[in-house]
Amino acid sequence: MENKILRELEEKYTKPSADFLADLKNIDGDFVFLGIGGKMGPSMAKLLIDGLKALGLKRKVYGVSRFSDKEGKNYLESLGIETIACDLLDDDALQQLPDVKNVIYLAGFKFGAVGKEDFTWAMNTYLPGRVADKFKNSRIVALSSGNVLPFVPVTSAGVDEEVDPEPIGEYAQSTLGRERIFTYFSKKNNTPTLLYRLNYAVDFRYGVVREIAKQVYNEQAIDLTSNNVNVIWQHDANEIAIRSLLHTASPAKVLNVTGPEILSIKWVAEKIGQGLGKKAIFINEPENTALLNNAAECHRLFGFPKVGILEIIDITVQWIRNNGDEFGKDTHFQERKGKF
Repeated sequence: MENKILRELEEKYTKPSADFLADLKNIDGDFVFLGIGGKMGPSMAKLLIDGLKALGLKRKVYGVSRFSDKEGKNYLESLGIETIACDLLDDDALQQLPDVKNVIYLAGFKFGAVGKEDFTWAMNTYLPGRVADKFKNSRIVALSSGNVLPFVPVTSAGVDEEVDPEPIGEYAQSTLGRERIFTYFSKKNNTPTLLYRLNYAVDFRYGVVREIAKQVYNEQAIDLTSNNVNVIWQHDANEIAIRSLLHTASPAKVLNVTGPEILSIKWVAEKIGQGLGKKAIFINEPENTALLNNAAECHRLFGFPKVGILEIIDITVQWIRNNGDEFGKDTHFQERKGKF
């Protein structure tokens, strides 16, 4: 019974929306996901495949990764994705990748960056230049991060695309480097590009809400030092990423992507506690600043996310109550000094 509940939840909350299908019809050409093996890649690729099938469109979809996880590779191939095992930092291998019209760039390095600063910069700043040059005749949506932005008062509306970045720590600095390099090549080669600044995607198996819920469930104290955050349901974020191919530009367009609310961690934890029948426990006093993303332009282009925060909380509670699996990869959303 529990597996049926989880399966129904996943089917309900990962279906392509009508808005997504309407835009997908207008995206010509084949697709490649570079760095498909991460947290968002498989679900984003499945969304694309499901959308193409629903529309009766025949397009090639490639998935590129090192594929250290053979089970993940097999799963993608079962969907109809043509997988290519490739170390993207191997320039000879990169140059042999098929030329396609639509590039979704998901590659990057964050967790473990402390102690591997050289690799962090190679992945996050050097590689984008090689990719941008290789795919100069494509349109590119490159995932970035709200970590490039400054901390702002929690009473503000968050940081929009007009505010200058102020990255803290080498991960965030190298991620800004990614944006600058893609922008340079977008200008140089007239490559339509969109820089997709995301924070934070949440899903059944990982993300800020899942982490809070796990702490509530295990009766662990929740640190309120960073008490405010933005989130977006991952399926909504996936749809926006693919639909953003229609909004690429030269010079590159920057787009903040998240939900409309500035959330209180304490409020989220208390709501989750009500659903789980647990009392949330808190420590520390909140700071008056946080890393907050203003996604008003995103909402103008694509509308508000289909799944709101109360529904996200309900989904998460159901998933945990029914022993749903998890990725075990924390977001470190409470980090304030850029040490990932």
